[in-house]
Amino acid sequence: MEYRESYEEWLKNPYFDDATKEELRSIADDDNEIKERFYKELEFGTAGLRGVIGAGTNRMNIYTVRKATQGLANYIIKNNGQAKGVAIAYDSRRMSPEFADEAARCLAANGIKAYIFESLRPTPELSYAVRRLGAIAGINITASHNPPEYNGYKVYWEDGAQITPPHDKGIMDEVKAVTDYNTVKTMDREEAKKAGLYEVIGQEVDDGYIAELKKQVIHQDSINAVGRDLKIVYSPLHGTGNIPARRILKELGFTNVYVVKEQELPDGEFPTVSYPNPEAKEAFELGLKLAKEVDADLVLATDPDADRLGVYVKDTASGDYKVLTGNMSGCLLADYEIGQRKAMYGLPDDGYLIKTIVTSNLADAIAKGYHIGLIEVLTGFKYIGQQILKFETTGKGSYLFGFEESYGCLIGTHARDKDAIVATMALCEAAAYYRTQGKTLWDAMLDMYEKYGYYKDDIQSITLKGIEGLNKIQKIMDTLRENPPAQIGGCQVLKARDYKADTIKDIRTGEVTSTGLPSSNVLYYDLSDDAWVCVRPSGTEPKVKFYYGVKGNSLEDAEEKSSKLGKEVVAMIDELL
Repeated sequence: MEYRESYEEWLKNPYFDDATKEELRSIADDDNEIKERFYKELEFGTAGLRGVIGAGTNRMNIYTVRKATQGLANYIIKNNGQAKGVAIAYDSRRMSPEFADEAARCLAANGIKAYIFESLRPTPELSYAVRRLGAIAGINITASHNPPEYNGYKVYWEDGAQITPPHDKGIMDEVKAVTDYNTVKTMDREEAKKAGLYEVIGQEVDDGYIAELKKQVIHQDSINAVGRDLKIVYSPLHGTGNIPARRILKELGFTNVYVVKEQELPDGEFPTVSYPNPEAKEAFELGLKLAKEVDADLVLATDPDADRLGVYVKDTASGDYKVLTGNMSGCLLADYEIGQRKAMYGLPDDGYLIKTIVTSNLADAIAKGYHIGLIEVLTGFKYIGQQILKFETTGKGSYLFGFEESYGCLIGTHARDKDAIVATMALCEAAAYYRTQGKTLWDAMLDMYEKYGYYKDDIQSITLKGIEGLNKIQKIMDTLRENPPAQIGGCQVLKARDYKADTIKDIRTGEVTSTGLPSSNVLYYDLSDDAWVCVRPSGTEPKVKFYYGVKGNSLEDAEEKSSKLGKEVVAMIDELL
């Protein structure tokens, strides 16, 4: 069906409500806008749905949410999982409560019990809830750190991780098979409750989640000794982290926690930031201002669904606040968690550190330093969750730590997704421990560099929106595949990995081997001088990302090498565009 036909169908079909039709009539004279909204169905991919909120087949609205839920329900029923139920959580975004309710009522109409949180909750708690409740699946209504006009719909399977093969393809196929919106089921909320198919959950799951986090504490003695002395600035960035982050810190004994008032309360408009992402410098402007006023030791910010943690730490030598990238904070926590567990309890013979392919090679050095295994997976924390499940089902392998460069890690196995609440707790614990050793977190970071090497990693992203943008992104990937670079930034390309073709080509010998990972539209170049570059389209935003990393002899040397390589990457992007 052409986009104009779809548009007219939504206008005349009695299934769609009057408010939706009114919104569509308001764009009647804007053919480009109609095309953007109706040229395709909002794609249900491996991460679920994510898109701009609004009326139309290519938008996030109650109808596309219902359609996705009907497909999920069909898959659950085909796999005889309907008796287990589905857990549902949502964040602070526009329409999140409404979308969660629509999903719950659609499940109920299909005879599948929905366990829906009473109010907004962080992503990791949804992951935990799926396993605690013995649910077959989970739904999380969130667009993570996207701009305010977006919302999303993530699906989890019974292990608590986002869907991976074969379930991702099975669910995608079922969603695609729902071609008529009129066939999507729904049910009155009160009727669903009476039928025992709509249960509101809250405090009991909260308490269980917090209890699991406390089990991960290694040095309560350090918190008892200096926890009251540490000054911590925290911002939930208008999202879900406020209550659980403050609760865990308070219960452990961190009493000097200063919350950024302007960003404390949930608000889907994210009024203090244009982009509610702890990776962005602007997200920390208010937090750093408060930190300087109270002389804080560290400044923390979680993204709206509280699976990512951004960090600034104070360098007492200079008085400056140093930003820790996701790679830096992830490696700092990996070294602390693995190192202290080794000192306190010893490490299992089959222990593993897990990272994604675009994460710092400093992680490799840490794993080597502790004589533990390292597993590299595709981008997306669900692949780390998949490894944890493999350890459980085979009885081989012990999970020690997992993280990705995009500011997300997991300590423990209570959840199977990134957990910024446990990361907040662990980083504050590490700060307390290092203080008992006469050090700051920045001192610990420098010690780690001195021990393993001065690794520096960065990223350049290009946003290309709309139909034309998607075509440009594909053209960039096609061009690099057809004409792979021989060198980048003065460094020779030693090996070229194509994860879509499942090949690793040794440029010097011509030998081709397998990546050993599932197919993914990613290109990776191992360079001389311990450098690397990776190119991949974002799975959640209209962007193509260029990741790169270097290793230096000092902070200054690493910075210089990174800056040079970054300029070459930008030049390469300009040429590709």
